[in-house]
Amino acid sequence: MVKRVYDFEEGNRDMRALLGGKGANLAEMTNIGLRVPPGFTITTSTCSEFFEARGKFPEGLWEEVLEHVRGLEERTAKRFGDPKRPLLVSVRSGAPVSMPGMMDTVLNLGMNDEVVEGLVELTGDERFVYDAYRRLITMFADVVMYADREKFDEVFEAEKEREGVETDPELSAEGIKRVVEEQKKVFEKEVGRAFPTDPHEQLRLAIAAVFNSWNIPRARTYRRVEGIPDDVGTACNIQTMVFGNMGWDSGSGVLFTRNPADGDSKIYGELLFNAQGEDVVAGIRTPLSMADLKREHPQRETFRVTLRYDLKG
Repeated sequence: MVKRVYDFEEGNRDMRALLGGKGANLAEMTNIGLRVPPGFTITTSTCSEFFEARGKFPEGLWEEVLEHVRGLEERTAKRFGDPKRPLLVSVRSGAPVSMPGMMDTVLNLGMNDEVVEGLVELTGDERFVYDAYRRLITMFADVVMYADREKFDEVFEAEKEREGVETDPELSAEGIKRVVEEQKKVFEKEVGRAFPTDPHEQLRLAIAAVFNSWNIPRARTYRRVEGIPDDVGTACNIQTMVFGNMGWDSGSGVLFTRNPADGDSKIYGELLFNAQGEDVVAGIRTPLSMADLKREHPQRETFRVTLRYDLKG
């Protein structure tokens, strides 16, 4: 049988054509002992098979994905849909050549009302949990169901205005709970069905959406401008979630081991506290540079980095 899915431990940096740049580098970093949340990669060739089958999973793919999900559950001691110890994942694209921001991502996948209740009990942080939930509903509606994202963002902005706050982190837990309930209504109205509560269904639909994002207009335009062949395809990376929105002692950012503009061999990057990755790239909030971090938060100059992306060295 053709192997279509690789745990990070099974790959390496020389498998870029098969695992995509992100998948190959996550595998390499895992195997040299860096702190990489566990996960697995569906190959670029599977993406090509997906399109050849007119948007259907090739025979045996879903069963192979489920096998790797079970392995991920064993390694993390968590389970999809289990309110007592839920597994949440990100689902990301990853072509063999860099196409920054061109394809789609779904974060916090695996949440439903029962999981939310369990996470609130586990973390004691109602605001964090509902913030992750509203992010999933918004991204799933946009990326997977092709709904108008603005209608979901409008619900969030209206609640901020109702509470009289300007920035996302200022919105109260009760406010975000109201956002979630209203967004679920918008989802059903715009999509024509209720938000899917089965984490496995969420995953299957999200994988298909990531493959389909290879051919969305902005990705096709980028490939044409950059001279990237259309038949390369994208890999799909499923990785255990790490949360940057758990308060002001957590965050998300982009980090390089040298300056990508001039090659200077110094740590270079940007960071937002109490945020997930989409906040960094969306331009809604202004991130801190490494110099800002050293000046404004000297006690945080040395901090732990959990890797999701490749470090440029």
